[in-house]
Amino acid sequence: MTNPITRPIDLPSWKALQTHAAHMKGQHLKDLFSSDQDRFSKFSIQHPNLLLDYSKNLITEETRAALLALARESEVESWRSKMFAGEHINATEDRAVMHVALRDNSGKPILIDGVDARPAIQAELERMRKLSEQVRSGHWKGYTGKAITDVVSIGIGGSNLGPLMVTEALNAYSDKRLTMHYVSNIDGVQIAEVLAGLSPETTLFVISSKTFTTLETMTNAKTAEAWFMAAAGDRAAIAKHFVAVSTNRKLVTAFGIAEENIFDMWDWVGGRFSLWSAIGLPIVLSLGYEAFVELLQGAYEMDQHFQSAPLEENAPVLLALVGIWNRNFLGYPAHALLPYDQCLHRFPAYMQQAEMESNGKSVNWAGEAISYGSVPLVWGEVGINGQHAFYQMLHQGTDIIPADFIGSVEPNIVVEGHHDALMANFFAQTQALMLGCDADQVRRDLTAKGVPAARIEEIVEHKVHRGNRPTNTLLLPKVTAKALGSLIALYEHKIFVQGIIWRIHSFDQWGVELGKVLAAGIQPELNLTKATNPGHDASTRNLIDYYKRAKANQ
Repeated sequence: MTNPITRPIDLPSWKALQTHAAHMKGQHLKDLFSSDQDRFSKFSIQHPNLLLDYSKNLITEETRAALLALARESEVESWRSKMFAGEHINATEDRAVMHVALRDNSGKPILIDGVDARPAIQAELERMRKLSEQVRSGHWKGYTGKAITDVVSIGIGGSNLGPLMVTEALNAYSDKRLTMHYVSNIDGVQIAEVLAGLSPETTLFVISSKTFTTLETMTNAKTAEAWFMAAAGDRAAIAKHFVAVSTNRKLVTAFGIAEENIFDMWDWVGGRFSLWSAIGLPIVLSLGYEAFVELLQGAYEMDQHFQSAPLEENAPVLLALVGIWNRNFLGYPAHALLPYDQCLHRFPAYMQQAEMESNGKSVNWAGEAISYGSVPLVWGEVGINGQHAFYQMLHQGTDIIPADFIGSVEPNIVVEGHHDALMANFFAQTQALMLGCDADQVRRDLTAKGVPAARIEEIVEHKVHRGNRPTNTLLLPKVTAKALGSLIALYEHKIFVQGIIWRIHSFDQWGVELGKVLAAGIQPELNLTKATNPGHDASTRNLIDYYKRAKANQ
């Protein structure tokens, strides 16, 4: 990826935004709203599958214009075209970035490295459909002739978080023919607890590992294999209970998985963007193929919007730009994701990986250390639970933490009176974070309650909420497969836009690798008969020795 623009801080638009930010830091959101009754219409976008309201950010039309200038000077539109054209924008790995191809239903050829990828994509989708229908219908029989009742998905990172998040979000649409289980942690407690409640005769394992060598995944896969073989005895039975998503057919078949039950992956799809591929097989097994198609359709509709909408009306672009404004120009260090829908309780964890693994980088395209912030700390929790945990800090803490509030007009499961109570909190929290509550208002409220004046003055400052804390509001009609697809794609494109502006490589993850390499060297040393490598630093060496002594004394 070669481009003369490697330092966004040198762009006229970046410098203009720095000057503008110095002025805006003296403004208050409540004043911006009181002086402009049209803020909502000016700073919101209605997509068929969701509403984005970004009006409760410390921005004006001048701010937006300056941010759009930054996007244009950063050539976001040109890089967007390159991504959709299959160019190798993942420069450090010399790969295309084409997860968008997996949900492209235009019927047009999808050229990647001169080859139309559409036939291969469609072939994998068809294989996913056939397998899921066999298993869900009960026609797929285990080694004793019984139908499958439980599916255990074994993977790590994107191979786990994506399918897990989607099946949890859309669980209300599942016919419950199959019970889904997910194993990702190398801590044996997780897989032991999952297997304890299952029967080998009726369990199907989906092992997802591109190389079929991923330490965490293969450790869990071997444990599952040993558990299964203790009951089945015959290795031929593995073919009826294990399928894989991998590129390493040699290792997969050596494991005992039948050739026809190996699903392909492509190097132009990163793990954290892979739920649209055969990595999504657990989604298809849980919800059925048609629901997966709806998920793809929702993402495709957001892709179309991202490609065709003017930047001024482009939801992913504006979500990204507001994030850059808050991070780089107002100096906010973190960003919270707060879904007010229990269906989306795994969404913050999913987006943590997507955003921080993508844009958690500290060098630019030229390999130079950057002097500006890249991705903020992304974290979050289901809204109501968070209100009784960390919202105190959001409202009155010393750091301002922008937040995305995500809700739905209609719940997936109706329980009388609950959803309106939930959504009242949803709307109230963004209003409270924006408006705050000043000392005069506190005094009036306490006086009305009959609190003595002396006592009021003792506590007034403790009850002041300064407000001016930015939020975005995303409102889905309902958490359907299509709406969820659009929501995920919205954030995927936000990540892309921010990476382009920051001039960092969003689609590699070298920071994940170093710890794994070191762990592979340390693991043999944990054997009590092995000596600890004296070359370790003093802390690591002594920690390992302490662990081994404690282990020996157990």
